[in-house]
Order: sequence, then C-alpha cells, then structure tokens
Amino acid sequence: MIFLSYVLNTDTPTYGNRNNFEQVKKSDMSKGDVANDTSISTTVHIGTHIDMPYHFFEDGQTIKDFDADFWVFKKPLIIEIKQDDLVINKQLINKLNKINNIGYDILIVKTGICDSRENKEFWNENYGFHPDVYDFLATKFPSIRVFGFDSISVSSIQNRMMGREAHKKFLNPKKPILLLEDMDLRNIDENTIFKEILVSPLRIADCDGLPCTVFGRLND
Repeated sequence: MIFLSYVLNTDTPTYGNRNNFEQVKKSDMSKGDVANDTSISTTVHIGTHIDMPYHFFEDGQTIKDFDADFWVFKKPLIIEIKQDDLVINKQLINKLNKINNIGYDILIVKTGICDSRENKEFWNENYGFHPDVYDFLATKFPSIRVFGFDSISVSSIQNRMMGREAHKKFLNPKKPILLLEDMDLRNIDENTIFKEILVSPLRIADCDGLPCTVFGRLND
C-alpha cells in the first residue's frame, strides 16, 4: 500500500493562496497540562480533497449520499500528460480515445505539477481541465465515478470562468464525476499498476468538500 494523498500542515498550499491551515495546541503537556489537545481551523478544500456536487449545486449530493463501496476502486486508469497550455483538453481526450474501456471506475491524471508543489506556480499557475473532458468521459467511460489529478484544482486560476464551468459539468447532481484534487502522484506514473485504490474522505455532514486520505494497493 502507498499513499496518494498529502499530510495536512500549516505549509499546505491552497488555491490562489487564499486560505491557510491553522493548528493550535489548546492543551500542551510541555507546558504542564495533563494532555495534548489540538484545535484546527481550515477550509475543506485543502490538500488532497474531494469536491462534492453540493460545492456548486444547492441540491447536490454530500457525503451521506455515497455508501462505503463507492470509495473502493478496482479498475483505476492512470494517465500522464505533459503540455504547456494551462487548460488541458484535446491532448488528454486524444490519449483517452486510444484506450479501450474495460469498466474503469476512477481516472487519475498526472500532469507533473506535483513536483513543483512547494513553488508559487503550483497555486498561481496550476493546470485546469476543460469542461469537454467531462463530456468525453461521461460518453466513453460511463463507469468512472471519480476524476483525480495532481493539480490543486480542476480550475486553472488563470482561467477561472472556464474552471467554474468545469466544476459544474463534473459535479452535475444528475451524473456527477467527483473531483479528487491535489493528489500526491510523485511516486507513480502511467505504468504503475494498482490492484485497487481506496479514497477515504472525512465524513462531515452537509459539506461541499472533504479532505481525503487516498491509498493505492500495488499489484503483486
């Protein structure tokens, strides 16, 4: 098993550098308290996290609408993309169009930006995905339930209007493909073979996004 998600800390980058993860000890044994007790303050759209349809739709699903089996993926598809354009579209679609669908249930795209996560470009010049990618996936790969990637958001901050449309396409409550953003893909490539991938979101009621721990079980 390997992790495909990051640990949250006060250095975790956020979209547009607009929010911070805060961690404060309310009780501290090093200062004579009986036990350590830590309080956190954070947006839920931080680190490796899942976007729920409720993020963009008032009637959209939340964590309570997905059973435990939903988060177990037995047929992952891993794709690597290298390009200059910050909005990924036809290059990904053309690559996917050459792949026979064998019932893939999760798509993971590595752009390589995970290798620059400590730099400003990660949150200020991130890759996004065109809304047409959803249309293609929904047609050719209808069994895909989650779309994961190493960029901080499906929306490139350099093209936020298109990013909003992409969010609305993927999170459409009638046929959502949930977005798993800011995955840790540094140690895998498209030749990595997984037996299964497990996504474990925080189960917070009535929430529009949820930090996740993601596990990948490598093939023997």
